[in-house]
Amino acid sequence: MNIEHLKENGLDIAVVSGDETIISDVQSALDLMMTVRYDTGADRIAIDKACITEDFFILSTGLAGEILQKFINYRVKAAIWGDYTRYTSKPLRDFIYESNHGKDFFFKADRAEAVRRLAETE
Repeated sequence: MNIEHLKENGLDIAVVSGDETIISDVQSALDLMMTVRYDTGADRIAIDKACITEDFFILSTGLAGEILQKFINYRVKAAIWGDYTRYTSKPLRDFIYESNHGKDFFFKADRAEAVRRLAETE
C-alpha cells in the first residue's frame, strides 16, 4: 500500500494506491481511515479502485453501504477512482450517480478527478 499526502486548496488529502486489496471488509476500511489519519492527518482519501474488493461493487452484499456509513460517521470524505464501465447493474449505477451528487463519497474515472472532487467539497 502506498499513501501519498497532498495539500489541495489548503486541505489534506491522502491518495491510497497499490496492487493488493486493502479494503476487503468494514474493519479493513476502518483500519485504512485510522492509518491515513495517523500518518497524514487527512480526513479526505482518494482510493484506487484496485485496492477495494469486488464484493464492494455487488450491492446485495451490503458492504458498500456499511463502509459508506463508517466513512460518514467518522467524517471522512472519500473518492474511489477507476473504471466502472464494465458494471451493468442498474442499482450500482444508481448508487454511483447518487454518491457523485452528494458531498461525502465519490466515484471518479481517474486519480486527478478524485483529488479535485475532494478538494472542492466542503
